[in-house]
Amino acid sequence: QVQLVESGGGLVQVGGSLRLSCAASGSIFSDNVMGWYRQAPGKQRELVAVITRNGVTNVADSVKGRFTISRDNAKNMVYLQMSSLKPEDTAVYYCYYNVVGRATTWGQGTQVTVSS
Repeated sequence: QVQLVESGGGLVQVGGSLRLSCAASGSIFSDNVMGWYRQAPGKQRELVAVITRNGVTNVADSVKGRFTISRDNAKNMVYLQMSSLKPEDTAVYYCYYNVVGRATTWGQGTQVTVSS
């Protein structure tokens, strides 16, 4: 079993920056995909960005050019650097871990609020 712990959320003004971190622990498979989803009030959870162990990324169009995903395989960490934040980025951000053929693991979520 894998556990995910997020950190780094908070309140920021429009145009500001935040960095989210997620630490994975437990029975980690090397061939995994990690990343971030988010869920705003009244909306479905949506992909923000994911990254494979080899560094291949999939980034939502809504955040391209503003958000950067990275990972440290040695530390089992994934990061999301968020810049030029907009009010519509306000959501709970969930860390994501997936291995093909196995159940997805989610973190507990961290709130990001962008004030105008």
